Amino acid sequence: MSERTKYDGPVLYLPRPNEKQRQFFLSRCRYTAYGGARGGGKTWAVRCKALAGALHYPGIRILILRRTYPELEATLIQPMLDLLGGMEGKGEGIYHYHAGSRSLRFGNGSVIRFGHLQSSGAIGEYQGQEFDWIFMDEATHFTEWEFRAIAATLRGVRGIPKRFYLTCNPGGVGHMWVKRLFIDRNFAPGEEGADYAFIPATVEDNQALMVGSPEYVKLLDLLPEDIRPAHRYGDWSVLAGQYFPEFSRDSHSYIPFRLPESWPKYRSIDYGLDMLACLWVAVDGKGRSYVYREWKEPGLIVSRAAERILELTGEDEDIRYTIAPPDLWARQKDTGRTMAELFGACGVGLVKADSSRVQGWMAVKEALAPGPDGRPGLVVSQDCRELFHDLGALCRDQANPSDCAKEPHEITHICDALRYFCQSRVLGAEEEQGEERVYLLE
Repeated sequence: MSERTKYDGPVLYLPRPNEKQRQFFLSRCRYTAYGGARGGGKTWAVRCKALAGALHYPGIRILILRRTYPELEATLIQPMLDLLGGMEGKGEGIYHYHAGSRSLRFGNGSVIRFGHLQSSGAIGEYQGQEFDWIFMDEATHFTEWEFRAIAATLRGVRGIPKRFYLTCNPGGVGHMWVKRLFIDRNFAPGEEGADYAFIPATVEDNQALMVGSPEYVKLLDLLPEDIRPAHRYGDWSVLAGQYFPEFSRDSHSYIPFRLPESWPKYRSIDYGLDMLACLWVAVDGKGRSYVYREWKEPGLIVSRAAERILELTGEDEDIRYTIAPPDLWARQKDTGRTMAELFGACGVGLVKADSSRVQGWMAVKEALAPGPDGRPGLVVSQDCRELFHDLGALCRDQANPSDCAKEPHEITHICDALRYFCQSRVLGAEEEQGEERVYLLE
């Protein structure tokens, strides 16, 4: 801190930070992310920064978040109480810990609250509250929606700079949004680049750990190949836990071309009021599938969704049928009709897909695998950016590694549409005689 603490009671001496931690402490950006590789001293930085802030700014309100309470207790609450040592007391002590509200209350009026967010539904616990500083430890365990919802509580009339601090490793449900904001710096309208700073750190930056546990580096070096670059070196180009690591533009993209009329064409959709996702797929004489068009749009009622699908389908496209999830055949309590009936009445007849998740994802993997000619059984037009992004971002479900995670929910819709297609039995074109035309990228 550049100024002496404004607290007039006992002085708390905190350990000296390493250089990367010092940069984290001194950052003045509204959003500062710290970390990358494992062992960089991320959580230690959260503990010390929060305690120093509580003493430096009388009356500051700080929130520290982890995904689950056991993580919160083991990595933050108890270690911070240990740092404070014997300074507890309602009289002359620096602080008093309130177990019921999970909060540290200081003699200068500052409060550090510890929170956990087991699911998005728990956001309501924090809405309406005000915090000056927020720490989101292991931010890639949270969705972007959760991040933005919590960030909305960063407000108040106290003359204290509003800061949001994040620590993170590559991988997890939040990998893509953290990477977009802090690594790629690909900002959406309304997001100001000057508000975002990233401080990368590896285990080599954490000399205290290197001295105290030199074997930790060897443990990182022995991690499985699919997660080692991310956890050992903080490589954000590798998505730890990715479900489809084989899927890439280099292997599965093709340059758009005019599809032969003889190739059967299909549509596959995932539909809910939150999102319509539709894929258009053609199948050649070898049985290879070509995803040639995609569409995602939220907030459409059935009639408007069907209208949009028909608008995007060319007049000369002979669509054999449209594949859809089984839940569209559930009868509505108020009308007794199904959404499948409504789609049909609007000109989009549906065929019921198999909804088995694990078998469906295995079918996608089979389609992406190279065939006898060395080329994959399913390829995607270079124009289908959403599918390349969303399918590449799917991670394994931690509870069932054979399944895909259902969060972040916004990337699952178009992937589910692909799953329904791959799990359905579709016919290819009659194989043409003569020289085979190659449409794939070399």
